Formats: sequence, structure tokens, C-alpha cells
Amino acid sequence: MDIAFQLAGIERWGRRLIAFDLDNTLIQQVTIDELVRAEAKILRRETSVEDEILAGISARVKSNELDFNEAFKKKVLLLQGKNAEPLLKHVVNNLKFTPGARRLCRTLKRLGYKMALISGSFMTVAREVQRELGLDYAFANELQVDPVSGEFTGYTVGPVVTPQRKLVLLRRIAEVEGCDLSQTVAVGDGQSDIPMLEAAGLGVAFNGKPQVQAVADIRVNNNDLSSVLFLLGLSEAVAIHLGRDLDKGEDASELSASLGGFAIPPPFWEPGLPSLPENQPTTS
Repeated sequence: MDIAFQLAGIERWGRRLIAFDLDNTLIQQVTIDELVRAEAKILRRETSVEDEILAGISARVKSNELDFNEAFKKKVLLLQGKNAEPLLKHVVNNLKFTPGARRLCRTLKRLGYKMALISGSFMTVAREVQRELGLDYAFANELQVDPVSGEFTGYTVGPVVTPQRKLVLLRRIAEVEGCDLSQTVAVGDGQSDIPMLEAAGLGVAFNGKPQVQAVADIRVNNNDLSSVLFLLGLSEAVAIHLGRDLDKGEDASELSASLGGFAIPPPFWEPGLPSLPENQPTTS
């Protein structure tokens, strides 16, 4: 059972932007690991040498022998020479969404939140998750593919989404949407999420690593991502009722009336704000 204490105040209702990590947060997988293992799964091999290499890299990260950037580069290099299209298609077709992710995002969208995916994963997968969950922004790394052979080169294109870049992107989106960082929520599980969790108005460690749980404002240690709704001020009864009414397609005014006057707070941003720079990997 998770127990969370928060100050009762207007700040809880003033949050208007929520940013999610992808791996082990919106989905129950680590995308780079799935890509590296995809060839073996397609060929129905029970084990692969890649599994041993991935395990070795993970062990070195845990022992602080490798930092985020070093481990990321080593894992991406494992893709070198592999045909990109079937591996990406396999991973996208076998995504395992975290329980409660659809309900959470569907409810937040109706409540007027802007939602962003900010991940050290990869854009092909991020775009599919964005489409499936109706997210407003998606930022992730772009894998380089040889245009002639169609094979992964083992490198990425453009700036890597490092822990500090996650924070920069959170700030930039908040600026574009016209809300203060104190009005943002960040949800993640790994050490790469720590900067944005610390900077957000509410940082939520979702089944986080020990270092992440130590710095987050709130720790959620169950497998239902929709638990985040309760941290935003919704009671269980309201969340359940709202989820049912969303299925019926009611609008905001009907929801407010059906919930006995429960008010859906208006957005705190202004329309017509400038968009993010064109070279930023966002859609919608």
C-alpha cells in the first residue's frame, strides 16, 4: 500500500503539464534492450550473446563503472549492422503498456493537461506511444540508419536525450505552454529522470530505483500508473466516475454536474503561444 501526504492547497489544482519517462514508466519494457534482443526473438532463439552483454553493461552501471552516456553508447553499438525495419516493427508491435497508462492519459487530457514524453528511448517507439496515448509532445533519440543498406549504424543522430537534456526539455515545454515549473509534474523511474523530477512542481518516482526514490517528492510502488491521479487531487470515487464518463463521451460541463459540482480547473496557459523550434522532435 502506498501512502502519500501533500499540503492541501491551490497548488495541487494549478498543475497543468505532466512529463513522463517511457521505459518502465509508460511501458513495461526497456526499448534499447528490446531492440537488441529482437533479432533473437524473431528467429525464436531462446538465448543470445546480446543478453549476456546487456547484463554486463547493466551490472557496470549499478557498480558506477559506467555513467548513463557510456552505457547508452555501448548498447546502441550492439545494433550495428542489423536490419532496422524488422527490429523496430517487432518492438512496436509488442509494446506492453503499463497498467493504468491509458486511463491516466485519457483522464488527464479531459482535465486539460498537456502531456509530454521525454525519454532516452527512440523516436520510432516514442511516436507510437504518443499516438496510442494521445500525448501532446514526444522527445527521444533518433537511431541512425544507413540509407543504402537499411542497417543500424550503431550511432544516433542529433543530441542525445541525457538527464540534463530532459530537464531542459521540460523547461522549454513549460515555457511554450505558458506555465511555471511549479505547475508541472514529472514521472519516471531511473537515474536519468532525477534532474526533471527534482525541478518539477511534483516529482513522482514510479517503481523507481533507490536513488530516484530518495529524491522524489512522492513514491509510487505499485504497478498501476493511474495512481498518479490521486496525487493530483482526485478522490478514488471521482477518478472512477470520471473514467466511466470518459467512456461515455461526456463533455467537461456534463462531468462537473454529474460529479455533484466537482470542478475541472481551467487551463493556466494562454492560446497562441510560440511553438517549439522546428528542429525539436515533437509532433502534435
